[in-house]
Amino acid sequence: MATVSKMTTNSSKPNDAPSETQPRENNRPSERPSRNSPPNHVFVGKKPVMSYAMSAMVQLAQSGEIVLKARGMVISRAVDVAEIVTKRLGNNTFEVKNIKIDTERLGEGDDIRNVSTIEIVVGKKA
Repeated sequence: MATVSKMTTNSSKPNDAPSETQPRENNRPSERPSRNSPPNHVFVGKKPVMSYAMSAMVQLAQSGEIVLKARGMVISRAVDVAEIVTKRLGNNTFEVKNIKIDTERLGEGDDIRNVSTIEIVVGKKA
């Protein structure tokens, strides 16, 4: 019995180290440092389309205009987000204001390659 009480005493040490369920101050996604980008820009990546669409809707409600940015293989996903926001979620409140396409050169030395980019500006209808 003495060993059992020692085990329970050892396993119930005070919480000196933060547990995994407690929030960490510097590890929250909302507090990550941005890449010096304006708050109304949505960078489209490989997440599901609806996560970007919902993020765009939240930002549209706050600022009235957003810029969807994508490059490479996810350009079609950015176009899908713009269509969902303007036609399905926005109830014809929003429209595509401007579309800009470009090419970026990535890499160094012999590994330089061209990558297509797109910026879609979505805002409230006039």
